[in-house]
Amino acid sequence: MSEQNELKLIAYLKPTCGWSMGVRAIMKKYNLSFEDRDIINDPSQYQEMVEKSGQMLSPCVEVNGRMLPDISGEELEAFLLANNLVQPNEVEPDAPTNAPCAHEQPQSSPLSFK
Repeated sequence: MSEQNELKLIAYLKPTCGWSMGVRAIMKKYNLSFEDRDIINDPSQYQEMVEKSGQMLSPCVEVNGRMLPDISGEELEAFLLANNLVQPNEVEPDAPTNAPCAHEQPQSSPLSFK
């Protein structure tokens, strides 16, 4: 089994997106060190993510050289646990782990009865 400090984690994230915040919450929950690469304010990081993942959606997390494209925090946690890269714990994540960016949430519209 790998030790947590042996993990090489690179996360291609947006600064404030719900999906990205979920990935950060899982990293924090398991006290994992990772490179947080800003794909919005650094176009070269976005380009690297696209080249490595073969697609344009984020977040993407590279775990020991294996790219996990378009992944939520919930999916990242499942991957880490399934591969014995972290041990289960009861720590509550400090953000939702499966929530979209605010601009991607469905907009409510007023009901109109005629």
